[in-house]
Amino acid sequence: MTVCVTGAASGIGQAISLGFLEDGAKVVAVDINSEGLKRLDEKGAITKIIDITDFNQVNSMVKTAIEETGRLDVLFNNAGVARLRNIHELKDDEYEKVIRVNVFGPVYGIRAAIPVMREQNFGRIINLVSRAAEAGNNRMAPYNSSKAALWSVTRVAAVENIDYDILINGMIPGPTKSGMMPQGQNPEVVYPSARWMATLPSGGPTGKVFWNKKEYVMFSKENITYNFVKINWVTGERTPLNLDER
Repeated sequence: MTVCVTGAASGIGQAISLGFLEDGAKVVAVDINSEGLKRLDEKGAITKIIDITDFNQVNSMVKTAIEETGRLDVLFNNAGVARLRNIHELKDDEYEKVIRVNVFGPVYGIRAAIPVMREQNFGRIINLVSRAAEAGNNRMAPYNSSKAALWSVTRVAAVENIDYDILINGMIPGPTKSGMMPQGQNPEVVYPSARWMATLPSGGPTGKVFWNKKEYVMFSKENITYNFVKINWVTGERTPLNLDER
């Protein structure tokens, strides 16, 4: 199995790359952080400096997978960024950068990977989404909206490839330690779910979102994150808001 992982230099991306390597997969690990890729290079990964906001560079990632291994079985769209600001306080290009990385990056990956996967009649694409997509909270418009958009992209891409053995799903990792989040579970905890989704059988689920190997129905009022809350980003205090009758 050949697996491409974006944002592989740290956090979830690195943990998933290491997991696949240990399980015997061939891993193409990409990031803009060359230093962070050294550990994966030492473990046998094919590493490459890639800016996922540039389609030509993303396409070169897929070409590298084909040239080095002969195929591309799994694309894990993991790379992501966030900016914590109220909308009116966003600086020039901050919102746009989040969208470029969190939405355009995965879209470019899908654009590059699908022709190869269709020719193989096999592929698994996993997009890292987030429950933040359904949350109404302050200072999170760039990140939240990017993940909502990626959820929609996942559903559309699944339908477009329904006639092939190509499964395209979203994965929620849960709160995980990373460059964006200093608290949470260790990234290694995410790998079993990633492996499960990467090895789904033919005819398996597509166009869905999973969290810990269970389907998660986005935008349901029963979800704890589907609410309005004002967050004090200094203290962490959360104040729930009831806007149902407004």
